[in-house]
Amino acid sequence: MTRPPTIDDIARAAGVSKGTVSRVINGHAAVAAPTRLRVQEVMARLGYAPDPAARHLSWRTGRTLGLSFAPGDPLLSPYHVLFRQALEEHTALLGVQLVNLRADLSQLTRLPGAVLVMHATDGDPRLSVLRERGVPAVLIGHQPDEFWVAPDDEGGAALATAALLRAGHRELAYLGVGESQVARDRERGFRRAAAEAGASVQTLASDFTVLGGYRSVRRAWEEGQRWTGLFAQSDESAVGAVAALQDLGVRVPEDVSVVGFDGLPELPLPLRLTTVAQDIGRIARTALSLMQEAMAGQPPRGEFVPVQLIPGATVAPPPAPSFGGTP
Repeated sequence: MTRPPTIDDIARAAGVSKGTVSRVINGHAAVAAPTRLRVQEVMARLGYAPDPAARHLSWRTGRTLGLSFAPGDPLLSPYHVLFRQALEEHTALLGVQLVNLRADLSQLTRLPGAVLVMHATDGDPRLSVLRERGVPAVLIGHQPDEFWVAPDDEGGAALATAALLRAGHRELAYLGVGESQVARDRERGFRRAAAEAGASVQTLASDFTVLGGYRSVRRAWEEGQRWTGLFAQSDESAVGAVAALQDLGVRVPEDVSVVGFDGLPELPLPLRLTTVAQDIGRIARTALSLMQEAMAGQPPRGEFVPVQLIPGATVAPPPAPSFGGTP
């Protein structure tokens, strides 16, 4: 039986040193992109599979894993804090240091050994920089020809909308808008479910934050816009929406029902928020597993992580029509 190929075989066939092959396997940035590609092609042609134990050990050499945030991403948002905690449960055992990357990656003279990319957009320049510099990357989101993991944002938004529709709401509002994949998918899922039910839709522009949700909802209501069911693209913006409505004397859920997305615990609300929860721990574990594959030169792939609707106290049937119309 033919023996499996070794690093020596790969190095000889690719015309590089064993050290270069090792750096390609472990995802080091200090390998030129053409050389990395040549080594990866030889590995694929010869059927070389790196030893999983060796890959595991490679994380224990003081390496760093970068978290690349999009412009405007709040580092201390509840979601980012929970996601980082979930990552650290695993990276701490492997001796890997997490590093936040907020700057333009092209301006950094030294990059971490691997990078998790948060909230990527189409044509995101961060992905180009990482490819050019040979740094393995995994997206928290989804794009073709990349390693990625994402919650089912579109399906989850449809679940949230269905909860409002089941309660009888047909005058709906979407609190969101954005260029990230997350924002687009959640809006798409909401609009699809609303259209299938023949519900009317209003859009209230907001970011993912509490303050953004508060300002948008308060401004729209004071300008005379009305709806009975609102889906917010994040739990944080949903909290802002509820606070704005309550400050305006609008009862939640008796007058307006609200559903969020993320499943964040312990948000500052007197009512338990109805929300679509994503499995942050599973997303973090999957991201690290995919990173190992990326570092080993395996073909890119992605994985959607299921979400679930968590009923709360912020959804109820719409109020009965009054002489003056919708409240």
